[in-house]
Amino acid sequence: MSTIHLTAADGVQTAAYVAQPKGTPKGGIVVVQEIFGVNAHIQEVADGYAAQGYLAIAPATFHRAKAGVSLGYTPEDMQTGMALKAAIEALPAPGVLADLQAAVDYAAQHSGGKVGMVGYCWGGLLTWRAAEQVKGLSAAVPYYGGGSTSDAERARTPHCPVLAHYSDRDHYVPMDSVEAFQQAHPEVEMHIYSADHGFNCNHRGAYQEAAAKLALSRTLAFFAKHVG
Repeated sequence: MSTIHLTAADGVQTAAYVAQPKGTPKGGIVVVQEIFGVNAHIQEVADGYAAQGYLAIAPATFHRAKAGVSLGYTPEDMQTGMALKAAIEALPAPGVLADLQAAVDYAAQHSGGKVGMVGYCWGGLLTWRAAEQVKGLSAAVPYYGGGSTSDAERARTPHCPVLAHYSDRDHYVPMDSVEAFQQAHPEVEMHIYSADHGFNCNHRGAYQEAAAKLALSRTLAFFAKHVG
């Protein structure tokens, strides 16, 4: 486990947490953070994919606004994270997608295999965008991507297989928008869980163990099929 620096096409350097598997990697997985930075939880997620045999890399997608962000889950942390997200979203295109491209390129080079991406909340939204705009992705798995079911995001065309996880009690992603997304993208494999937003994060009160385990098993099967 180490921290490296990626260099995007525009020359901007971004920190990234890298977790190495034992032995030869099956492929690479890019883990895209929530609005709380590359904190202990996101590092644990990356470690989990490394334990499954993948080279896992979690780029600091706030780096263009602020370096070294690692937040908790208090209301104050939420406000800080939302402000940083807004700053990144306001960047001219391609913005943070250039950093995700650098992470995919790194994962491909250093794993020697195909690359998948998984993202949570804001990271889920970025993963959905990456499925259309980032080159070299073989699979994309957005978890409850905040904003991913909006009209503008539904208009995107993914260029790799997508598995999307949503939940039926998500105040940030209303079910009617999820249903509209599903109608617009029948090619996307979608699963809906009886859970709240953030159900995968065992550091949050919204954690739902059964849903998290089921979603992970489906994600691993999806990556086994499309990444290796």
